[in-house]
Amino acid sequence: MKVLIVAMYHPELVRGGSQQVAYELFEGLKALPGVEPVLLCSADSNAQALFKSGAGVTGFDGREDEFLFLCRDYDYVWQKFSSPAQAEGFAAFLRQVRPDVVHFHHFMTYGIDALTLTRQVLAHARIVFTAHEFLTICAADGHMVRKTDGSLCGHASQSRCHQCLPSLPPEHFFLREQWMKANLAVVDLFTVPSRFMVAPFARWGLDPEKILHVPNGLRMPSKPQAGMAPARRNRFGFFGQMVDVKGLHVLLEAVNMLRAEGFDDFEVEINGANIDFAGPQRRREIETFLEEEAARPARERRVSFNGAYHHDQIAARMGRVDWVVVPSLWWEIYCLVISEAWHFGRPVIASGEGGPAERVTDGVDGLLFEMGDVRALAETIRRAATQEGLWERLAAGISPPSGREEMAKAYMDVYEAALTEEEAAI
Repeated sequence: MKVLIVAMYHPELVRGGSQQVAYELFEGLKALPGVEPVLLCSADSNAQALFKSGAGVTGFDGREDEFLFLCRDYDYVWQKFSSPAQAEGFAAFLRQVRPDVVHFHHFMTYGIDALTLTRQVLAHARIVFTAHEFLTICAADGHMVRKTDGSLCGHASQSRCHQCLPSLPPEHFFLREQWMKANLAVVDLFTVPSRFMVAPFARWGLDPEKILHVPNGLRMPSKPQAGMAPARRNRFGFFGQMVDVKGLHVLLEAVNMLRAEGFDDFEVEINGANIDFAGPQRRREIETFLEEEAARPARERRVSFNGAYHHDQIAARMGRVDWVVVPSLWWEIYCLVISEAWHFGRPVIASGEGGPAERVTDGVDGLLFEMGDVRALAETIRRAATQEGLWERLAAGISPPSGREEMAKAYMDVYEAALTEEEAAI
């Protein structure tokens, strides 16, 4: 079985959850008998030097079966190919690879019409689509967070979407929905990493019988040898992208609140990148906080910024904290950092919505707080840092997260189910 995995960006060029999962699946499938995986990742103009003049697809870094697709002038409004030449380049690659299964982990930077084009070029190939957010439903970055007040959005409508994006008329969102559904109609099976996603997609109009739950899996680095347990479990870590919906500013506001109340028996380490993608206001808030923190006398500093990190560095950084804080302000579809934290035996303190609420059992393997509530997070941090025996009890309640091998085997079942459906139809 030849499987083409289509991903948004290569994780070595642009870090992110969906591209990391796609790459983990590619590596996991290579280890299984009877399957030949091929990986196609998009690349933007920053990677143009990697392509020969006029080329739309190129190999990546001399690696076997890893390719880059150069996207130019992408249409983010309609989420479609920017030109006929882009579509033809994608079609030519499909004809050359001729996979049995095409597994889309994203359509952004290619186009939602890449799904329909795949069906036209490869009539008998099966198409699997994994949703890592709600971009088909939500034109506001797929987060389903209302831009009017920052609240979570339960459903899309012409009126509600227009309120979030007033530059576009209500009629646009009617047409956008029809455009999305027309292209999704060619998908044989959908998968989602968290079960709670099924209901929003079903309300929107997808057949829930065609939506399968497959948890994300990661290859985890080896655990370092355990040292002496610290006297207090008062070290907290943030891991991930420093963009608005990740809620880093909520954590920093909680730090300020605790300081104002005279509590400073804690430390926070920030490990993250991509602050360039944060909104101007949030970026200013975060950068100003970090600048002011660095200017404090060493004995008064409670927050340190470690910068970006590679997957192989996570063991050392996890080893310096006791708790991992996930203060996200959106549904946080799966949250790979929870898997990473649990792999190293770290309980998670997370917003009580979406993926984290589905994965974390409050008081068993972590702690949940009300999303966006600075006071609630501050009180949870204080409790975590001071309640005797809490860390040990929660750490003992952690179950091992899904690994890369489990995910690859689960997707093989999905691919075989899709191919069996085709045979039955014939």
